[in-house]
Amino acid sequence: MKVGIINVTGYAGVELARILVRHPNVELTTVTGRSAVGQMLSEVFPHLHGLDLPIRAEADLDGSLDLVFSALPHKASAEAIGPLIKGGVKVIDISADFRLKSATEYEEWYETPHPYPDLLEDAVYGLTELNRREVSSAQLVANPGCYPSSAILALAPAIKAGIIHPEIIIDSKSGVSGAGRGLSLTTHFSEVNESVMAYSVHGHRHMPEIAQELTHMWPTPQDRQDSESNCSVTFMPHLIPMTRGILSTCYAKLKDNAIPPGERGDEEILAIYRDAYKEEPFVKVHSTSPMTKHTLGSNDCIVFPNVDHRTNRLITIGCLDNLVKGAAGQAIQNMNLMLGIPEVTALEQLAIYP
Repeated sequence: MKVGIINVTGYAGVELARILVRHPNVELTTVTGRSAVGQMLSEVFPHLHGLDLPIRAEADLDGSLDLVFSALPHKASAEAIGPLIKGGVKVIDISADFRLKSATEYEEWYETPHPYPDLLEDAVYGLTELNRREVSSAQLVANPGCYPSSAILALAPAIKAGIIHPEIIIDSKSGVSGAGRGLSLTTHFSEVNESVMAYSVHGHRHMPEIAQELTHMWPTPQDRQDSESNCSVTFMPHLIPMTRGILSTCYAKLKDNAIPPGERGDEEILAIYRDAYKEEPFVKVHSTSPMTKHTLGSNDCIVFPNVDHRTNRLITIGCLDNLVKGAAGQAIQNMNLMLGIPEVTALEQLAIYP
């Protein structure tokens, strides 16, 4: 099967190429880029030596592909893949263009009208662990954001078990690669090194995506109705001086008597999480707090649930590599399902440590 990448020259695009070159069931045959058109991929990115593909313009995309990944920025991505979808090609969009179901909400947060609002309802939110059946039969998959992947996986078991209230705080730290390859003063080495900065403090674009997906999974119709009117997600991202990695610490009040007090409660929370993810190859539930190095270069998300018994609050941590499980690896996990390939194919590499 033949696949292509639109905008291979960004961090997510080149990470897709790195993983796909080792995939035994698909062949990467076409790559496009808005820079370096006409150059060979292995010349632009020497670590991809042997991958001798010319970087084409978007207009030269091969129409015979079985599946296309788009790693373009928002709006540009929808404009590029809309005709492909209407032409019957399977597409995985790594941008934010098809994550939100409401065109009005999309326009509010991304400050532009949606180019293809008629496709929003058909797009499947591609967090595989929660939407596996829908992903496997989808034509268009909206790959989740990196922050939402870590936070949603950290909170999903508690929400589904019905043990927390819908007032949620998410504090996330990300490496600089999450900002992409474009030049910016805020990601300049001298600005980032030996410094930590909260950003988008008045509202980050990933917040409505997180709220949408958490609301959707509330366990009963009544709870779901309540959460739509009362669900309160406070999301605060921080930039830290490292290249890769996301660590999200999520806080939610436990319902009264939801778990036993003390050590028995700790054991029950851990059991809820381990049962929820027992069949998941890429979500690891740990009994100790993870480091971002534990996921570096892998498609794993490490989840650590914990209880603050003094305040009756659940504190759960989600940790992943923002370019793998938070972008390219998640996209290939979705591709495997969409093409009928075993889900773990080409994604079982261990983390690089230290």
